[in-house]
Amino acid sequence: MYRMYIDETGNADLAASSNPNHRFLSLTGVIVDLALIKSVAIPEVQRIKTEILGFDPDTRIPFHRSELINKEYPFHALRQPAIESAFNEAILSLLATLDYIVITVVIDKARHLETYKKWARDPYHYCLRILFERYCLILNDRKASGDMMSEARGKREDERLALAYSQLYEFPTPIRAEVVKRCLTSKRLKIERKSALGND
Repeated sequence: MYRMYIDETGNADLAASSNPNHRFLSLTGVIVDLALIKSVAIPEVQRIKTEILGFDPDTRIPFHRSELINKEYPFHALRQPAIESAFNEAILSLLATLDYIVITVVIDKARHLETYKKWARDPYHYCLRILFERYCLILNDRKASGDMMSEARGKREDERLALAYSQLYEFPTPIRAEVVKRCLTSKRLKIERKSALGND
């Protein structure tokens, strides 16, 4: 049983695509065996949080990239070189231990809008479609099954994303419908906030 965890860099706003800082959107899916998440990833991340960073084991603190890089609260302990070194070593060791596949889709929103104009699709949904298709093909090749989970972005965005996933599930192309329904265990996209995941 596999899961693809999905997160984005950038935003899907086509109106902002003329701004060089908002021209591109990337959507990344990380495919991992759920057994590894339960037996290795969650316990090791919890160990890193409690033993290295000194967090209370009952406190759910997600790993936010900007806070980690800038060593901001609650990751201010990383300002100490010894703790930062131990943290980096533990994270790199975990990433070397896990078996996973990473797929990243990047769209040039300015080019997309220029090419398709008023028919331009939502860039986020376009990227989701590519991830969806690749994931189904990988699961089919492995004769495996799985589901997909995305980070919550907001009520309206989540509703639209859930609808886009449901449409892909019910009317998949070019992946055959029977392949999709055999490989994916859920008709619905799982959507969670990072704070709800606890060990991300």
